[in-house]
Amino acid sequence: MTAALACTGVRAGYGKATVVREFDLTAAPGEVVALLGPNGAGKTTLMTTIAGLLPRQAGEITSHGVTLRSGRPGAAAKAGVVLVPDSRALFSSLTVAENLKVAAGKRGDDPRSMLDVFPGLRTRWEVSAGALSGGEQQMLAVARALVQRPKVLLVDEMSMGLAPVVVQSLLPIVRRVADERGVVVVLVEQHVRLALEAADHAVVLVHGEVAIRCPAAELRADLGRIEAAYLGRSQTSAAASGT
Repeated sequence: MTAALACTGVRAGYGKATVVREFDLTAAPGEVVALLGPNGAGKTTLMTTIAGLLPRQAGEITSHGVTLRSGRPGAAAKAGVVLVPDSRALFSSLTVAENLKVAAGKRGDDPRSMLDVFPGLRTRWEVSAGALSGGEQQMLAVARALVQRPKVLLVDEMSMGLAPVVVQSLLPIVRRVADERGVVVVLVEQHVRLALEAADHAVVLVHGEVAIRCPAAELRADLGRIEAAYLGRSQTSAAASGT
């Protein structure tokens, strides 16, 4: 089966400064990958590079066998790669309906179909995005991505500025979208346990390099591995030091 998303030897950064080194990832349709790591690990840099917003320094990225051209967000979007940025990037003066209509364009889903995914937006349909609560704005940001019929959905810090209880209600929706639509989801999330509950696989980045790559359930059962990786220690040395 052709991978829905494949990254091979990807190096990413800004100008001559390299942030992410030799990143590899292969994901099949319907899989959710939790991309974890401490602040500054390179997670957002990697996400924007996959989405074509940032030219990659080296390596190859493909989606369903189509090679994504470096630094070409339009080509990535055409291939079905859609990013939900941590800023949400909504049109604050436009209503919920108008935001979705703009995103859908001529080839996307009916904007009202998103009400089946996010029924909480039904009563906010004609309300401007800037007047929504943080949780509602995040619903709209994800809905705006889904209405574009993505094959690869990149969600960067869904929890930014939100209470954990709100994130806890949103992550199962992401899981359901992957299951029902066969969408690959790459999820950057600071609430590690919640992310691992929704994910199939986990990748932990530390200083721009992969420190851990394993099934999400395996990592969820041993969260000490993440702490040790963040601190740059082996579990043996972490246990010996009492941390």
